[in-house]
Amino acid sequence: MASFHFELVSPEKMLFSGDVESVVVPGADGDFQVFAGHAPVMSTLHVGVLKIAGNTNAPQRVFVRGGFADVNDSGLTILAEQAVDLAEVKSDQLMQDIRDLEEDVADAKTDAERARAQAKLEGLKALQLAVAH
Repeated sequence: MASFHFELVSPEKMLFSGDVESVVVPGADGDFQVFAGHAPVMSTLHVGVLKIAGNTNAPQRVFVRGGFADVNDSGLTILAEQAVDLAEVKSDQLMQDIRDLEEDVADAKTDAERARAQAKLEGLKALQLAVAH
């Protein structure tokens, strides 16, 4: 099967750059799969899991939350607001982080603090759901 260049970038780091055979992308209008020669398209991302095939060096399943996907003649580039390799998630630590954020939401002194903590909590709960599947 033909391959194409794929880059996955988060604010913290470049998570992957290399050739792959396909990537399933959680687009805002629904999941779509990219292969070599895919028509150009741009899409925002919704919360979901990227599924990467055809490269043993690539993380196979990556949780993403927010961002953009750009398919062009050069390949696929994903700029994700949050990206986590599901193979690296430790369930015990994730559960503790969720409990801590639930306390932060309950203890927030201002609406702004509560909203920030709630947004982080929702992100971790989405990650927890992705890990479970």
